[in-house]
Amino acid sequence: MATRPYWETKSLRQMTAAEWESLCDGCGLCCLVRFEDEDTGEIIPTRVHCRLLDAKTCSCSNYAGRKKHVPDCIKLTPYNVETLEWMPLSCAYRRINEGRGLADWHPLISGDPESVHRAGVSVRGQTISENALARPEDATGYLAYDLMEERGDD
Repeated sequence: MATRPYWETKSLRQMTAAEWESLCDGCGLCCLVRFEDEDTGEIIPTRVHCRLLDAKTCSCSNYAGRKKHVPDCIKLTPYNVETLEWMPLSCAYRRINEGRGLADWHPLISGDPESVHRAGVSVRGQTISENALARPEDATGYLAYDLMEERGDD
């Protein structure tokens, strides 16, 4: 009898640190600069990524020290995942929390870390670094409402 994978048998809060970290699909969507609409409270992503995001790998170039270099970086935890409504619909943490399971393109399912990029879920090749902007508020010129939609074929 086959054993079910941990993401199907454990809640996010029951996972080990290694299990938790392995859920990240490497899409880079959570590393985008976002704005909050003052009138509606809606969180709107841009096609501008955090200066620490490696745009080729869609991973943080200083994950362990990110809070020191980017103080407003929000650390995703099992205790705040359900309150972060701006998390991408395709995010594994959000999907597991909502009882939807992992998508077929997720590296834990496909066995291939490039599958997230081939499925068109990641931001690879679609963003610019915040370092390229003259002023932080220039990111409003790169609003990307489409990045709030479900990505991938699931």
